[in-house]
Amino acid sequence: MWTRRAFFLFSACALPVLADEDDDDLTKLLIEVKTRGGKPIERASVVVKFVEGRSIAKFGKRIRTNWELRTNQMGVAKIPPVPRGKILVQVIAKGYQTYGETFEVEEPEKTLEIRLNPPQPQYSVHK
Repeated sequence: MWTRRAFFLFSACALPVLADEDDDDLTKLLIEVKTRGGKPIERASVVVKFVEGRSIAKFGKRIRTNWELRTNQMGVAKIPPVPRGKILVQVIAKGYQTYGETFEVEEPEKTLEIRLNPPQPQYSVHK
């Protein structure tokens, strides 16, 4: 018969091993948002959505697959670990064109450098 103490001791030893296995399917993502000239853009909205890839269940619970963050003063947004596979990254910043692209992430850590373009002039058929 298991005593409470033995059960908790076994659980405490087993959980780090299980957590390490799950971390193998996740990628730490760093997104750097810059101008075409290489200057960081602060307070840009960064949206990351998991599109497809490896299993996104952890101990029977779903892992979060959508994140919305803002860049810091250095133009960097640190995304919590995401499941490996395809992700959609969208960046919106005042005074710049909206950016969107799908990326394949298979590494344990990945840095994406995104360069935003200035807005294009608007054309109208009306004078």
